[in-house]
Amino acid sequence: MEGFPLRLKWQGSTAGEYSRDAAAGADGKPDLLLSAGTGYGGDGARWNPEDLLGASLAQCHLLTFLALAKKLRLDVRDYDDAVTVILEAVDKVKRVTKVRLAPVIRVAPGTDVEKVREMFFKAHKYCFIGQSITAEVVMEPTIEVLPA
Repeated sequence: MEGFPLRLKWQGSTAGEYSRDAAAGADGKPDLLLSAGTGYGGDGARWNPEDLLGASLAQCHLLTFLALAKKLRLDVRDYDDAVTVILEAVDKVKRVTKVRLAPVIRVAPGTDVEKVREMFFKAHKYCFIGQSITAEVVMEPTIEVLPA
């Protein structure tokens, strides 16, 4: 079993209007400045839980994909993902219902594009964050071969 300890720090008072700002940190890592989304009274310049969920899923998927590509000797050169997290009311409760991963994946000339696509989709099976959430994960990769 692995553990990933972190700290979450908030200060204020809920006796009136209160701050939605907090900071997360872990030993040896810079703090992340957090808040609620702007629609929930938060600071739009800080990371919100929905942002972090999308980033966690996207990063896990990327790392899993890169490991599969390396194993198959697929020469991936660039990966630029546009991630969208969708919140919807389900049975009168807001929840993340969908996360869209739409990366542009650039590969070296001569790389098997269909094998790259296959490994991108296969990565979802092995991405432990993806396997841990109930939201639908929509995967829409674009694969480009770089010029020689």
